[in-house]
Formats: sequence, C-alpha cells, structure tokens
Amino acid sequence: MVKQLEWRRGNGPRAAAAVLAGLALLTGCGGGADGDDRPAVPPTATGTLEQLASKTGCEPNLQTDAEEIRQANCRTGEGRYVLATFATDRGQREWLNEANDYGGSYLVGRKWVAVGDAKVVAALRGRLGGTVETASPHHSGDSGGGGSEDGHSGHHKS
Repeated sequence: MVKQLEWRRGNGPRAAAAVLAGLALLTGCGGGADGDDRPAVPPTATGTLEQLASKTGCEPNLQTDAEEIRQANCRTGEGRYVLATFATDRGQREWLNEANDYGGSYLVGRKWVAVGDAKVVAALRGRLGGTVETASPHHSGDSGGGGSEDGHSGHHKS
C-alpha cells in the first residue's frame, strides 16, 4: 500500500497537468475562438500612430502632433474613430481619466487609445487587440443640486 501511494504522489503533477490541458481544450480556452463563435482577440498591437492606423486600414488625419500626445481622426469601413498615442503611460491614464467624463467606448493598448462608438471599437479590437473600457457620461452638476459623485466611477472594463 505504501508503494501505491508513493507512485500516485509521483504522477500527481503530470496527471493534473494532463487533466487541465484537456479541460482547456474542451472549454475553448486553448486558443482560437472564445467558445461563443467570436474570433480570438489578437495580442495588443504596439507602434507609432501611423503603424497602428495602418493595421486598421486608416490613413490618419493628424490633429495633434505634440511631444506627449499624437492624435488623429480615422475613418474605416466600420466608421469613424480617434486614435491617440502617448509618450508615457501616465500621460495616457491622465488623458483617459479626463476623456471618460464624456462617456463612450475606448480601446486601450500600451500607450495608445482608440475612441469611437461601441461597434467601431469592437471591430478595431479584432485588429489591434487591447482592452475595451466604457464610461457613462457624468453630470456636471450645473442644475444647482450640488450633488457628489463620490463612490461612483461609471467606468467598466471588458
């Protein structure tokens, strides 16, 4: 009986790995489709504004060309969007924090953001990867109610 337990213990990690690999294949987590017939999201793209725009089939119309941010209007078959690239992660986060106050859908990658309606952002994600962030517009409080938005962010990630 002691020999049987030692044998089982020795094969445990390999057996567990085999079971987990089998479960991953059965649940669709092993790559390819997400299990619900949606195409897999590619790795998050990197590059300059022009390189990212090219991956979406857009000829960017540059609006801002500064050291800390480059921003362009783009149009593809799916619709219009704004593409912005940032010199720093902090600059990107600050921009997103301000932009989120207006609501909308944002496709976020490392040092870049694409902003458009939800349908356009979903199509772009299929080409650029990234994370979708959505935000509800915030009320500015000009109606005299004063109000506070403490504890309410209105931001969601998917």
